[in-house]
This record gives sequence, structure tokens and C-alpha cells, in this order.
Amino acid sequence: MTGYSPGHAREEQAIEARFRAIPSPDEERKQHRYFTAEPHPAGSERNHELALYVADTWKQQDLEDVRIHRYDVLTSLPRGITVEMVAPVPYRAVLREDAYDADPDTKNPAIRGGYLSMSASGEVTAPLVYAHSGNPEDYDLLRRRRIIVKGKIVIVRYSNPYSYRGFKALTAQNEGAAGLLIYSDPAEDGYRRGKVFPDGPWGPESHIQRGSITYDFLVPGDPLTPGWASVEGARRVSMEEAVSLPKIMAVAMSWRDARPLLEHLDGPAAPASWQGGLPIRYHLGGDAVRVHLKVDMDNSPKPNYVVEARIPGSQYPDEWILLGNHRDAWEFGGVDPSSGTASMVELTRAMGVLKSQGFRPKRTLIIASWDGEEVGLTGSTEWGEQFGEELKQKLVAYLNVDSSVSGPNFRPSAVGSLAPLVVEVSRDVAAPSGSLYQEWRDSVAAARGKEKPRRPVTDEELVETHIGSGSDFTVFLNHLCRPTVELTFDGPYGVYHSAYDGFYWMNHFGDPGYRYHTLMSQYWGTLALRLAGADILPFDFAAYGHDIAEFASTLTADRKARGRVDFAELQQNIAAFVKAGSELKQAAAAALSGSLDADLAQAVNRNILQVESNWASPDGIPGRPWFKHTIYAARYTYGHLELPGITEAIEKRDWATAQRQAAILSSALERNTSLLRKTVELLRRPPG
Repeated sequence: MTGYSPGHAREEQAIEARFRAIPSPDEERKQHRYFTAEPHPAGSERNHELALYVADTWKQQDLEDVRIHRYDVLTSLPRGITVEMVAPVPYRAVLREDAYDADPDTKNPAIRGGYLSMSASGEVTAPLVYAHSGNPEDYDLLRRRRIIVKGKIVIVRYSNPYSYRGFKALTAQNEGAAGLLIYSDPAEDGYRRGKVFPDGPWGPESHIQRGSITYDFLVPGDPLTPGWASVEGARRVSMEEAVSLPKIMAVAMSWRDARPLLEHLDGPAAPASWQGGLPIRYHLGGDAVRVHLKVDMDNSPKPNYVVEARIPGSQYPDEWILLGNHRDAWEFGGVDPSSGTASMVELTRAMGVLKSQGFRPKRTLIIASWDGEEVGLTGSTEWGEQFGEELKQKLVAYLNVDSSVSGPNFRPSAVGSLAPLVVEVSRDVAAPSGSLYQEWRDSVAAARGKEKPRRPVTDEELVETHIGSGSDFTVFLNHLCRPTVELTFDGPYGVYHSAYDGFYWMNHFGDPGYRYHTLMSQYWGTLALRLAGADILPFDFAAYGHDIAEFASTLTADRKARGRVDFAELQQNIAAFVKAGSELKQAAAAALSGSLDADLAQAVNRNILQVESNWASPDGIPGRPWFKHTIYAARYTYGHLELPGITEAIEKRDWATAQRQAAILSSALERNTSLLRKTVELLRRPPG
């Protein structure tokens, strides 16, 4: 057991086994039903009621320091939306989802129609253009076909390839489009993938993927308090100054609503790669179809509520393990996020039972129920900004679960230093068909099944260490530079952000029997306990260094950068960091096999905690100063982006900036290598 002496390892194994025996599928199902009973978007009264429920539940479970933090943040809900074709034939989009007798929740009158949070309000009538996925290269193709979108309304698909809807909005805004329609094509999440709801897990013809178009890839959180917490009395910028606030109207649609618009488009036929799942010929448009678009949004401040509870540590109360899940959902949130919320509340029940039996972790456990994640990663960002200085000093790791379960396939991601621990813990947790570790390996192998020849799955390949954005770990990793882990069980899931993502879907397709909800509670809690109880914090910096080397190799392979950016020093410093990480791993194992002095262990752990902080660049990424981490960021699409300062500069062919960013990373590597070497010296120093 990495980070433990033999005696403490046996004690820890016993505690973890006791913990894992407590979570129950029946309790998971009960909690899941409560959280999915009504729609509860951020800013709604129902979501406030759920905040009070979580706080009261945690008090009953004997958690301590239960408190609710209020943040008054810009929120966005629809007052009225119209999408209608006025030429060549009249047609008005319904913008509502069908109700089904099989799922009574779909008849709930509180369900809203299709909308996109943070859309601008306005009204326009203009020609319609089909722009595929709405990425910059799609508009380049339209220009080559002599189709200009300025002043026109653009219709795009959610996927193929994937990009965050906010990036689609920014791209359309930069192109001068008058409005944006984003629809779910059946090729991505509908009948082309398999059976549709209510008979299968994929989206039916009327399903609508709601969402936010906040430009949180620039600055997450409340757009009016960019970089600081929106607490009472905080300074607020105007909406015109808010860089993360879109200036374009945008609406989410079903493919059923989109089809009449697409069927009547004129102009050249779309390329083969742009053809979707509808039984029509997709065209680029530009003249024949005219659309009247009217959007009236209530973009006003509303309270978001973050609920926090703690189990203070017995030995190191100022070293924190933080577990978090967001509570707000677009409608019922069966998968996203209520599966995670149910797993979290059952995890805390189990922790409370252990506490009542006399157990207390060595380090403090903090559990948080975030609000406003769907709108702009809001609650976690405001909380992280409010307590940022303390978190930089005390936060050992943040363990995030957004959607707990949409299927049986374990798909965690983590910073490189924690990836080996994520694998190690999986060996000790039982899954429905054996150990979680074996079930995980089998699912990865199955996903890789089309490879020829098939390669065996190695432990190093199991955890995803290419980390994007789109969930509450963002403020902790990218802004505060603290280690993070993201956990989820994945599967066929075609009702994302729709009214069909609810209790019925989960019980019939996602996790009948709630076995994987229970498994998430067990694994998530075990990982937290493993970190909370370690003698020496179980970070693997050699593994981290190997990841950094892999990230750098993609840059050194760029032919256009050769001769323009000197990577020699960077590569040398990466190699030195890997070597120092290996030496620390060996020295820690040797120290743990003997008698480890408590003061020495604390000094070692202080150094270990400093490593992630040393990746911070005070000035942040060029153009995005909120994002401080030199190893990890995310693209505007939410896709992963490693060594962001260097990578983005190379992609822009800005060689001077690329060289400066390489020097910043090299300096961080030198600091961390020196720190690891000093830590090795501490561990190898003779007693006395």
C-alpha cells in the first residue's frame, strides 16, 4: 500500500473494508429518486430546497461544520423563445420534448423548453446557413464555397467532431452571425446509435440538449466577478465588460425541430463528412431559408448555494482532502449530476457511520455540494476563489464526481502524480464481476477491440492523464494548481441534458439495481480514506514526469517548431525530474519499511504538497491569465490541452512566446527537481 508502513497498511485495509460494507443500492436508489423528483436548474427554488436537504442530511449523518455559502451570481433562464421559418414555407419549431406514458416524469409541467443559458436576448429575421459542427475550420470551408455567414443565422450540430457549445457560440459571434441554432443530430446521439428512449438509451426525435454557452474557457464562474468571489459587497463589472458573457443569440433544438429547416436549405450539397443521420441531403444554404429568431432571457443575479461539511482530521487537520459533486441540473439530471449526488450522500452516510464507531481520519475530509456548475462552473469557482489562499496551502487533492454512472465502464482521469494511486485502489474494490481493477481492464480492452494486432492493456494506460475541462475540478487544477481526480462510470448515453435524463432512464438503462452507484460510493470513499490516512502522501512524481515527457514529445515532433524553439533544456529538466521522482519513491518505501519519525513525515509531506503549486505561472497562460497551470489547461472546445503556454504559442507560430513559455516550464521543473532531491535527503538522513 503506497505511502503506508506495514502496520498502518493493515489498519487502513481494515478501515476501508468497514467503510465499503456500508453503502447500499437501496439507499442509493432512494436518494437518486429524491434528487430527480423535480427539475432543479441553478437559481431555481427547487435547487435551493435541495441545498437545504443536503445540509440537513449531513447534519443527521453526524458530519461537522455544515454550512451553506451563498453567492449572488449572474443566472440565465428563458422567458420566451421563438424559432420560425418564414420562407420558403412557414414553420414554427415546437422547442418542447414529448411526454411518454412509460416515464411519468416527462409530463412534469415544470420542464422548460429548449434554451441555452447565457444567450443574448434579441430578435432578427435572416437567411439560414448550415455550418456542420460550428468550428473555425467549418467556416473556412463555407468561405471556400463563397458562403458568408455575417448577418445570417447559423445552424450547427452538437458533435462530429465534439466541441463545447460555448466555443461554437464564440466562433459564430466572431464570424458575425446574427444567431445560432444548435441541434442534436441522430448520427451522434439518436437512432443511428441504437434504440431510443423510452425503449433504449439513445435520444428520441424530440430530445433537446440544453446547456450553457458561457465563455468559461476564458474565465469560469460568475461573469461579473471574473477572478474573485461574488460574495456580499464584491465589486462587479458591467455586463458589457464581462469577457465570458456571449453577445450572440443561441437556441438548443431537437432534430425533429431542425429537420424542416435543413430539408429546405438550398445552395451546394454539404460535403460527405457533413452529412448527418437524417434521411435527407444536407445542403449549406445561405439564401432560400429565412428564419425569424427571437430570444428573451432573464439574465439577472440569483443566489447559488454551495453546501460544505467536514470531518476534521485527528493528526493533520490542516491537510485537506476535498470531495465534490454539483447539484444543479438542466431538468431532472438522472445521470448529470444526480447519479453523482446520490453516490455522494451515500458515501457521507458511510463516513458518518464510521465516525459514530470512533473512527476519525488523520487528515480532514471536506465534502462539497456545488451549485451553478452547468451555467459556468460557478459554485465551485466562487468557493475556490473565496478560499483560494487557504486551499493553496492545505488542499492535498480534489476528488470530483460529476456524473457518477451512465453505464458500467470505469473512466477516471487524474493528474499524473495520482494516476498510479487510482489504479492501486481499484485492486482493493470489488465490482459486480470481480475486482474493479479487472473489470476496468476488460472494458478498456473491449473498447480497443478493433485494433490489429490487439495490444495488452497496461496499468499506465488505464487512467486518462490528458485532462480537459467542463466540470468542477477546473478551479482547483487550473487556477489554484492543486492535484485533482475525476471519477465516472460511462456507457451508452444519448439523453444528455434533456428531460429524458431522469429516474426512469437510470433504472432501465444506466444502472438498473444501482450497483455502480454503490461502487462509486465505495471507490470514491476508499480513495479519500487512502489519501487521508497515508504516512507519506502517495504521489508518484516519476509517473508524472513520464507524462510530462510524453506531452513534450508532441511538441518536439512538430516540424515547424524545429529550429525555432529550443527544447534541449526543457527535455533535460524533464529527465532530471523523472529521476528525482524515482529516487523519492524508493526513499519513501525504504523509510516506511522501518521506523518513520512523525515530524520527518510531516516535513516530507509539506514538500510533496508544494510540488503541484510549483507548476503555477503567476501570469497564467498568455491571453488567459486566470489559467495558471503550466502543465494542464483546456482548449476552448473543452478538449484537453497539455503544456498550454507552449502549445498554443506554437500553434499560433509565435516562436518568441513559445520559447518564453518553455523557459517558464523549465524553471518550474528545476524548482520541483530541487524540492524532490531535498525530500530524498530528508528521508535518507540518519536519525538524530
